[in-house]
Amino acid sequence: MTIADMPDTDTVSVLEANYAALEQLLDEIAAGSSDACSDAVVAELAERHERVVRRMESIGNRRILDVSDREAFRVSGSKSLTDYMSTRLRITRPRRRLRAVQHLEAMHAMTGEKLPPRAPNTAVGLADGHLGAEHVDAILDVLAKVPAAVDPDETAKAESALATEARRLTPREITQLGVRILAYLDPDGTLTDDRDRARNRKLSLGSQDAQLMSTLSGTLDPTTRALFEVVLAAWAAPGMNNPDDDQSPRGDTAGIDPDHLRDAAGRDTRSAAQRNHDALKALLQCAADGGLLGASHRGLPPHIIISITENELRDRAGVANTATGTDLPFTDVLTLAAKAQMHLAVFDDHTAEPLFLGRAHRLASQAQRFLLFAKYGGCGAADCPTPYAHCEIHHAEKDWADGGTTDANHLAPACGPHNRAVGPNPDQWTTEKITTGPDRGRYGWRRNTDPPEELHANHRHHIRELLDQHGDDDPWVENTSHVEIPLSSIEHRLALRLIERIPRPTADVAWPRRPVSYM
Repeated sequence: MTIADMPDTDTVSVLEANYAALEQLLDEIAAGSSDACSDAVVAELAERHERVVRRMESIGNRRILDVSDREAFRVSGSKSLTDYMSTRLRITRPRRRLRAVQHLEAMHAMTGEKLPPRAPNTAVGLADGHLGAEHVDAILDVLAKVPAAVDPDETAKAESALATEARRLTPREITQLGVRILAYLDPDGTLTDDRDRARNRKLSLGSQDAQLMSTLSGTLDPTTRALFEVVLAAWAAPGMNNPDDDQSPRGDTAGIDPDHLRDAAGRDTRSAAQRNHDALKALLQCAADGGLLGASHRGLPPHIIISITENELRDRAGVANTATGTDLPFTDVLTLAAKAQMHLAVFDDHTAEPLFLGRAHRLASQAQRFLLFAKYGGCGAADCPTPYAHCEIHHAEKDWADGGTTDANHLAPACGPHNRAVGPNPDQWTTEKITTGPDRGRYGWRRNTDPPEELHANHRHHIRELLDQHGDDDPWVENTSHVEIPLSSIEHRLALRLIERIPRPTADVAWPRRPVSYM
């Protein structure tokens, strides 16, 4: 199909028409067969295909830059360019891809003029299909480690050499070549300065795996490493802070009977790495219990706050979620609950209406925030992964500026970007209470489109609900034989504040008329 064959070309840009023609051509290629081709042609077609894919990656970078320059991601309801790349473009590593865009495309300066690509030879290699995304990542990883004090001309030569060699080498071989180039540029390590150390410092907490374990990785600057070593020397010594030994000394070694510590060390079978882990855990617990984190974070005490259903608590099974987004196995919940303060939130078919503040206060109270955490678990916007501890409280029924009230049944948690994205414009969102179905009583979100989208609730923070949606039976009608409340459907959720010294809120949730029996 040519551009002339496209319908309504007067109202469709040439670029749109070309993409439509490309999609049709791809359909024809996908439906084609290579049976009539020789072996040599089949091999050549496979190579040509990969070159075309790599060229498309380069063109795709240009499209991403277009979206960034215009902030066009807002049209799709995305809260940021990275969010748009993850959710709409389905890019698995959006920050890596964005780094490629920033290095390979001509970016605008603050004064408006276009600057040449920071890695021009790599950009050409990707554009002509001889380099792939993995080659680009390997080259940019090497360039990120070049000391800032290296002459810019030398850095440019290194980029040119890497891009040229990448046309015949694998990404792994490029990484190996980069090690040698870095050694040549700074053989004695004398050029590395505070700018490089500041640029490369990082600490990342990975996602939880199937065992609910997480990987902590990072690059520490010299001072941070020295401080960490001081902590480990005292808190990770053999016998110290051993969770498997109730006689193990806690805290540091100061003032501890040497014989007591020696006996504990003799019972200690942990590896050095396990002792380091337990020392860090003890240090974090000390910081939380000692008040170093302040009195409040977004209206909640800065401590571990978990939410768990009454069924899970009664059955001693399941996984609880924290306000910061961590999943905790039930064994850990029981350990923590021994010193927790509990708040029971009860939700029925019509949603209880507790904690009314009206127009007296714009900000939600701590008790309201506990209730909303139990109800939503995190940002209420559909598919948003932001945990509750990083959320604001959104006046979901009517904005405060428009006369909305700070009543618990009119509030919902929302991350900062989503909270600011609510409004009447076509590129904004609307929140509305869901009145039927399993999500009744919660606020759903939808983009302002024509025709209007369906309201969507977020189940990412209550995984049990997400799984139950895919069951054969109706998962939303729970067995209430143990409950002395005449409700057709009920959910109990406990929010546990894991710190004893913080007083309970003066306000409380709305309780049912008759007590709940847990035995």
